[in-house]
Amino acid sequence: MSKKILVTGGTGYIGSHTVVELQESGYEVLVVDNLSNSSIEVLDSIEKITGIKPYFEQFDLADQKKTDDFFQRNSGIEAIIHFAASKAVGESVEKPLLYYRNNLVTMMNLLECQIKYGVRNIVFSSSCTVYGQPNKLPVTEETPRKDAESPYGNTKRVNEDILHDTIFANPQLCGIALRYFNPVGAHPSALIGELPLGVPQNLVPFITQTAAGIREELKVFGDDYDTPDGSAIRDYIHVVDLAKAHVVAIKRLLNGDNKKNYEVFNLGTGNGVSVLEMVKGFEKATGVKLNYKIVGRRAGDIEKIWADTTFANQELGWKAEKNLEETLSSAWKWEKHVRGIK
Repeated sequence: MSKKILVTGGTGYIGSHTVVELQESGYEVLVVDNLSNSSIEVLDSIEKITGIKPYFEQFDLADQKKTDDFFQRNSGIEAIIHFAASKAVGESVEKPLLYYRNNLVTMMNLLECQIKYGVRNIVFSSSCTVYGQPNKLPVTEETPRKDAESPYGNTKRVNEDILHDTIFANPQLCGIALRYFNPVGAHPSALIGELPLGVPQNLVPFITQTAAGIREELKVFGDDYDTPDGSAIRDYIHVVDLAKAHVVAIKRLLNGDNKKNYEVFNLGTGNGVSVLEMVKGFEKATGVKLNYKIVGRRAGDIEKIWADTTFANQELGWKAEKNLEETLSSAWKWEKHVRGIK
Protein backbone atom coordinates (compact mmCIF):
# COMPACT_ATOMS: atom_id res chain seq x y z
CA MET A 1 0.00 0.00 0.00
CA SER A 2 1.40 3.41 -0.97
CA LYS A 3 2.39 5.79 1.81
CA LYS A 4 0.16 8.78 2.46
CA ILE A 5 1.76 12.25 2.32
CA LEU A 6 -0.02 15.52 3.14
CA VAL A 7 1.13 18.48 1.03
CA THR A 8 -0.04 21.84 2.36
CA GLY A 9 -0.14 24.55 -0.30
CA GLY A 10 -0.11 21.76 -2.86
CA THR A 11 -1.79 23.74 -5.64
CA GLY A 12 0.86 26.46 -5.39
CA TYR A 13 3.97 26.79 -7.53
CA ILE A 14 6.48 24.57 -5.73
CA GLY A 15 3.75 22.50 -4.10
CA SER A 16 2.18 21.40 -7.41
CA HIS A 17 5.53 20.34 -8.87
CA THR A 18 6.27 18.39 -5.69
CA VAL A 19 2.87 16.66 -5.82
CA VAL A 20 3.74 15.51 -9.36
CA GLU A 21 7.13 14.12 -8.26
CA LEU A 22 5.61 12.40 -5.22
CA GLN A 23 2.86 10.76 -7.27
CA GLU A 24 5.36 9.66 -9.89
CA SER A 25 7.39 8.10 -7.05
CA GLY A 26 4.36 6.06 -5.93
CA TYR A 27 3.11 8.08 -2.94
CA GLU A 28 -0.55 8.79 -2.20
CA VAL A 29 -0.87 12.57 -1.91
CA LEU A 30 -3.43 14.62 0.00
CA VAL A 31 -3.50 18.35 -0.76
CA VAL A 32 -4.78 21.13 1.49
CA ASP A 33 -4.80 24.69 0.11
CA ASN A 34 -6.92 27.79 0.71
CA LEU A 35 -6.39 28.85 -2.94
CA SER A 36 -5.40 32.37 -1.85
CA ASN A 37 -2.58 32.44 -4.41
CA SER A 38 -3.34 29.48 -6.66
CA SER A 39 -6.07 27.92 -8.77
CA ILE A 40 -8.18 24.78 -8.40
CA GLU A 41 -7.49 23.99 -12.09
CA VAL A 42 -3.95 23.02 -11.08
CA LEU A 43 -5.38 19.70 -9.87
CA ASP A 44 -6.57 18.90 -13.40
CA SER A 45 -3.10 19.72 -14.75
CA ILE A 46 -1.48 17.42 -12.18
CA GLU A 47 -3.88 14.66 -13.30
CA LYS A 48 -2.93 15.22 -16.95
CA ILE A 49 0.76 14.80 -16.09
CA THR A 50 0.55 11.85 -13.68
CA GLY A 51 -2.81 10.23 -14.47
CA ILE A 52 -3.84 10.74 -10.83
CA LYS A 53 -5.90 13.56 -9.35
CA PRO A 54 -4.74 14.08 -5.76
CA TYR A 55 -7.25 14.17 -2.92
CA PHE A 56 -8.00 17.83 -2.18
CA GLU A 57 -9.59 19.92 0.55
CA GLN A 58 -9.90 23.69 0.51
CA PHE A 59 -9.55 25.42 3.85
CA ASP A 60 -7.17 27.69 5.74
CA LEU A 61 -4.69 25.91 8.00
CA ALA A 62 -4.73 28.98 10.26
CA ASP A 63 -8.19 27.73 11.29
CA GLN A 64 -7.33 25.36 14.14
CA LYS A 65 -10.73 23.64 14.26
CA LYS A 66 -10.76 22.84 10.52
CA THR A 67 -7.16 21.64 10.66
CA ASP A 68 -7.89 19.32 13.57
CA ASP A 69 -11.04 18.04 11.84
CA PHE A 70 -9.00 17.23 8.71
CA PHE A 71 -6.53 15.09 10.65
CA GLN A 72 -9.35 13.39 12.54
CA ARG A 73 -10.96 12.34 9.24
CA ASN A 74 -7.73 11.42 7.41
CA SER A 75 -5.85 8.78 9.36
CA GLY A 76 -2.65 7.11 8.25
CA ILE A 77 -0.75 10.21 7.11
CA GLU A 78 2.95 9.32 7.40
CA ALA A 79 4.54 12.66 6.58
CA ILE A 80 3.73 16.30 5.86
CA ILE A 81 5.38 18.68 3.42
CA HIS A 82 4.48 22.18 4.58
CA PHE A 83 4.49 24.80 1.81
CA ALA A 84 1.37 26.81 2.72
CA ALA A 85 2.48 30.38 3.44
CA SER A 86 2.33 33.94 2.18
CA LYS A 87 5.59 34.45 0.33
CA ALA A 88 6.15 37.91 -1.20
CA VAL A 89 9.03 39.87 0.36
CA GLY A 90 7.75 43.30 -0.68
CA GLU A 91 4.18 42.63 0.44
CA SER A 92 5.40 41.37 3.82
CA VAL A 93 7.09 44.72 4.47
CA GLU A 94 3.76 46.45 3.81
CA LYS A 95 1.57 43.89 5.64
CA PRO A 96 3.67 42.33 8.42
CA LEU A 97 0.73 41.21 10.57
CA LEU A 98 -0.80 39.27 7.67
CA TYR A 99 2.48 37.38 7.27
CA TYR A 100 3.04 36.67 10.97
CA ARG A 101 -0.54 35.47 11.48
CA ASN A 102 -0.69 33.31 8.37
CA ASN A 103 2.79 31.82 8.35
CA LEU A 104 3.28 31.18 12.07
CA VAL A 105 -0.21 30.06 13.09
CA THR A 106 -0.41 27.49 10.27
CA MET A 107 2.86 25.92 11.42
CA MET A 108 1.73 25.74 15.05
CA ASN A 109 -1.63 24.22 14.12
CA LEU A 110 0.07 21.56 11.99
CA LEU A 111 2.56 20.62 14.68
CA GLU A 112 -0.18 20.36 17.31
CA CYS A 113 -2.05 17.96 15.03
CA GLN A 114 1.10 15.98 14.30
CA ILE A 115 1.56 15.35 18.00
CA LYS A 116 -2.13 14.66 18.64
CA TYR A 117 -2.62 12.28 15.70
CA GLY A 118 0.79 10.59 15.66
CA VAL A 119 2.16 11.94 12.37
CA ARG A 120 5.88 11.48 12.84
CA ASN A 121 7.55 13.33 9.93
CA ILE A 122 7.52 16.84 8.47
CA VAL A 123 9.48 18.60 5.73
CA PHE A 124 9.34 22.38 6.05
CA SER A 125 9.63 24.79 3.14
CA SER A 126 12.18 27.26 4.49
CA SER A 127 14.27 29.85 2.69
CA CYS A 128 17.75 31.28 2.28
CA THR A 129 16.22 34.52 3.60
CA VAL A 130 17.05 33.18 7.09
CA TYR A 131 20.69 34.05 6.35
CA GLY A 132 19.85 37.73 5.77
CA GLN A 133 22.78 39.40 4.01
CA PRO A 134 25.60 36.97 4.87
CA ASN A 135 29.12 38.20 5.64
CA LYS A 136 30.67 35.37 3.67
CA LEU A 137 29.61 33.66 0.44
CA PRO A 138 28.60 31.05 -0.54
CA VAL A 139 26.44 30.15 2.47
CA THR A 140 26.63 26.72 4.08
CA GLU A 141 24.15 25.22 6.52
CA GLU A 142 26.54 26.38 9.25
CA THR A 143 26.35 30.03 8.15
CA PRO A 144 24.85 31.98 11.07
CA ARG A 145 21.28 33.05 10.60
CA LYS A 146 20.86 36.80 10.76
CA ASP A 147 18.09 39.25 11.47
CA ALA A 148 15.83 38.97 8.43
CA GLU A 149 15.54 41.83 5.95
CA SER A 150 11.75 41.35 5.75
CA PRO A 151 8.83 40.01 7.82
CA TYR A 152 8.55 37.17 5.27
CA GLY A 153 12.14 36.15 5.96
CA ASN A 154 11.56 36.46 9.68
CA THR A 155 8.56 34.08 9.54
CA LYS A 156 10.82 31.44 7.97
CA ARG A 157 13.41 31.94 10.70
CA VAL A 158 10.82 31.84 13.51
CA ASN A 159 9.13 28.77 11.97
CA GLU A 160 12.47 26.97 11.94
CA ASP A 161 12.76 27.75 15.65
CA ILE A 162 9.19 26.58 16.32
CA LEU A 163 9.91 23.35 14.46
CA HIS A 164 13.27 22.79 16.17
CA ASP A 165 11.90 23.44 19.67
CA THR A 166 8.79 21.29 19.12
CA ILE A 167 10.89 18.36 17.90
CA PHE A 168 13.25 18.78 20.87
CA ALA A 169 10.27 18.60 23.24
CA ASN A 170 8.67 15.71 21.31
CA PRO A 171 11.45 13.27 20.33
CA GLN A 172 8.97 11.06 18.46
CA LEU A 173 8.88 13.77 15.75
CA CYS A 174 11.41 14.19 12.94
CA GLY A 175 11.75 17.18 10.66
CA ILE A 176 13.83 18.53 7.79
CA ALA A 177 13.97 22.23 6.94
CA LEU A 178 14.85 22.80 3.29
CA ARG A 179 16.28 26.27 2.75
CA TYR A 180 15.44 27.16 -0.84
CA PHE A 181 17.31 29.65 -2.87
CA ASN A 182 15.28 31.06 -5.81
CA PRO A 183 12.93 28.57 -7.51
CA VAL A 184 12.24 29.34 -11.18
CA GLY A 185 11.08 27.57 -14.36
CA ALA A 186 8.18 25.21 -14.99
CA HIS A 187 7.36 21.55 -15.60
CA PRO A 188 8.56 20.38 -19.06
CA SER A 189 4.95 19.58 -20.00
CA ALA A 190 4.10 23.31 -19.60
CA LEU A 191 0.97 22.19 -17.76
CA ILE A 192 2.02 23.64 -14.40
CA GLY A 193 4.25 26.59 -13.55
CA GLU A 194 4.39 29.83 -11.61
CA LEU A 195 1.19 31.81 -12.07
CA PRO A 196 0.96 34.57 -9.47
CA LEU A 197 -2.39 36.26 -8.96
CA GLY A 198 -2.10 39.96 -9.74
CA VAL A 199 1.25 41.69 -10.28
CA PRO A 200 4.16 39.23 -9.95
CA GLN A 201 6.45 39.74 -6.95
CA ASN A 202 9.17 37.43 -8.30
CA LEU A 203 11.60 38.13 -11.14
CA VAL A 204 10.99 35.35 -13.66
CA PRO A 205 7.17 35.61 -13.94
CA PHE A 206 7.64 39.37 -14.36
CA ILE A 207 10.16 38.66 -17.14
CA THR A 208 7.83 36.22 -18.92
CA GLN A 209 4.78 38.45 -18.52
CA THR A 210 6.75 41.37 -19.95
CA ALA A 211 7.86 39.19 -22.87
CA ALA A 212 4.22 38.17 -23.42
CA GLY A 213 3.06 41.79 -23.42
CA ILE A 214 1.06 41.47 -20.19
CA ARG A 215 3.40 43.95 -18.46
CA GLU A 216 4.63 47.07 -20.21
CA GLU A 217 8.14 46.86 -18.80
CA LEU A 218 10.27 44.95 -16.34
CA LYS A 219 11.55 46.92 -13.37
CA VAL A 220 15.08 46.05 -12.27
CA PHE A 221 15.30 47.09 -8.62
CA GLY A 222 18.71 48.73 -8.20
CA ASP A 223 21.92 48.89 -10.25
CA ASP A 224 24.11 50.27 -7.47
CA TYR A 225 24.71 47.10 -5.47
CA ASP A 226 28.26 45.89 -4.82
CA THR A 227 28.09 43.30 -7.62
CA PRO A 228 29.84 43.11 -11.02
CA ASP A 229 26.95 44.73 -12.92
CA GLY A 230 25.32 46.54 -9.98
CA SER A 231 22.17 44.38 -9.89
CA ALA A 232 21.30 41.94 -7.10
CA ILE A 233 22.59 38.36 -7.27
CA ARG A 234 20.62 35.20 -6.44
CA ASP A 235 20.94 31.45 -6.83
CA TYR A 236 18.18 30.36 -9.25
CA ILE A 237 17.15 26.70 -9.09
CA HIS A 238 14.77 24.90 -11.45
CA VAL A 239 11.52 24.08 -9.64
CA VAL A 240 11.57 20.44 -10.81
CA ASP A 241 15.04 19.95 -9.30
CA LEU A 242 13.69 21.50 -6.11
CA ALA A 243 10.59 19.29 -6.12
CA LYS A 244 12.73 16.17 -6.50
CA ALA A 245 14.69 17.16 -3.39
CA HIS A 246 11.44 16.99 -1.39
CA VAL A 247 10.89 13.39 -2.48
CA VAL A 248 14.45 12.59 -1.38
CA ALA A 249 13.81 14.27 2.00
CA ILE A 250 10.56 12.33 2.50
CA LYS A 251 12.28 9.02 1.72
CA ARG A 252 15.08 9.93 4.15
CA LEU A 253 12.57 10.45 6.97
CA LEU A 254 10.37 7.46 6.18
CA ASN A 255 13.39 5.14 5.91
CA GLY A 256 14.91 6.49 9.13
CA ASP A 257 18.06 7.60 7.32
CA ASN A 258 18.12 11.01 9.01
CA LYS A 259 21.15 11.50 11.28
CA LYS A 260 19.28 13.76 13.72
CA ASN A 261 15.63 14.41 14.54
CA TYR A 262 15.96 17.90 13.05
CA GLU A 263 18.08 18.52 9.95
CA VAL A 264 18.65 21.49 7.65
CA PHE A 265 19.72 21.52 3.99
CA ASN A 266 20.44 24.27 1.46
CA LEU A 267 18.78 23.72 -1.92
CA GLY A 268 20.35 25.71 -4.73
CA THR A 269 22.68 25.35 -7.69
CA GLY A 270 25.75 26.88 -6.07
CA ASN A 271 25.90 29.61 -8.75
CA GLY A 272 25.11 33.28 -8.26
CA VAL A 273 23.36 35.02 -11.19
CA SER A 274 22.54 38.73 -11.31
CA VAL A 275 19.17 40.19 -12.30
CA LEU A 276 20.67 41.70 -15.45
CA GLU A 277 22.30 38.36 -16.29
CA MET A 278 18.85 36.76 -15.95
CA VAL A 279 17.43 39.32 -18.39
CA LYS A 280 20.20 38.63 -20.92
CA GLY A 281 19.92 34.89 -20.31
CA PHE A 282 16.19 34.96 -21.05
CA GLU A 283 16.75 36.92 -24.26
CA LYS A 284 19.40 34.41 -25.34
CA ALA A 285 17.33 31.34 -24.43
CA THR A 286 14.14 32.52 -26.13
CA GLY A 287 15.16 35.10 -28.76
CA VAL A 288 12.67 37.56 -27.21
CA LYS A 289 13.90 41.08 -26.39
CA LEU A 290 12.77 42.50 -23.05
CA ASN A 291 11.70 46.05 -22.31
CA TYR A 292 13.23 46.83 -18.91
CA LYS A 293 14.06 49.85 -16.80
CA ILE A 294 16.40 50.35 -13.85
CA VAL A 295 14.55 51.72 -10.80
CA GLY A 296 15.44 52.22 -7.13
CA ARG A 297 16.13 49.40 -4.71
CA ARG A 298 13.14 47.54 -3.23
CA ALA A 299 12.54 47.34 0.52
CA GLY A 300 13.51 43.98 2.03
CA ASP A 301 15.84 42.88 -0.78
CA ILE A 302 19.36 41.71 0.01
CA GLU A 303 22.36 42.38 -2.20
CA LYS A 304 23.72 38.95 -3.04
CA ILE A 305 23.43 35.37 -1.93
CA TRP A 306 24.11 31.92 -3.32
CA ALA A 307 24.44 28.45 -1.85
CA ASP A 308 27.20 26.06 -1.00
CA THR A 309 25.33 22.85 -1.85
CA THR A 310 28.07 20.41 -0.83
CA PHE A 311 26.26 19.10 2.25
CA ALA A 312 22.92 18.53 0.48
CA ASN A 313 24.66 16.94 -2.51
CA GLN A 314 26.62 14.52 -0.34
CA GLU A 315 24.14 13.80 2.44
CA LEU A 316 20.95 13.62 0.36
CA GLY A 317 22.53 12.26 -2.82
CA TRP A 318 20.69 15.03 -4.66
CA LYS A 319 21.87 17.86 -6.87
CA ALA A 320 20.34 20.46 -9.16
CA GLU A 321 20.74 19.25 -12.75
CA LYS A 322 19.04 21.76 -15.06
CA ASN A 323 21.01 24.71 -16.43
CA LEU A 324 19.84 28.33 -16.63
CA GLU A 325 18.97 28.24 -20.33
CA GLU A 326 16.80 25.16 -19.88
CA THR A 327 15.17 26.74 -16.83
CA LEU A 328 14.32 30.03 -18.53
CA SER A 329 13.11 28.25 -21.67
CA SER A 330 10.70 26.19 -19.55
CA ALA A 331 9.35 29.35 -17.90
CA TRP A 332 8.70 30.91 -21.31
CA LYS A 333 7.08 27.71 -22.62
CA TRP A 334 4.73 27.79 -19.62
CA GLU A 335 3.90 31.48 -20.08
CA LYS A 336 3.08 30.88 -23.74
CA HIS A 337 0.86 27.94 -22.79
CA VAL A 338 -1.05 30.06 -20.25
CA ARG A 339 -1.49 32.96 -22.67
CA GLY A 340 -2.25 30.84 -25.74
CA ILE A 341 0.82 32.17 -27.56
CA LYS A 342 2.10 29.96 -30.40
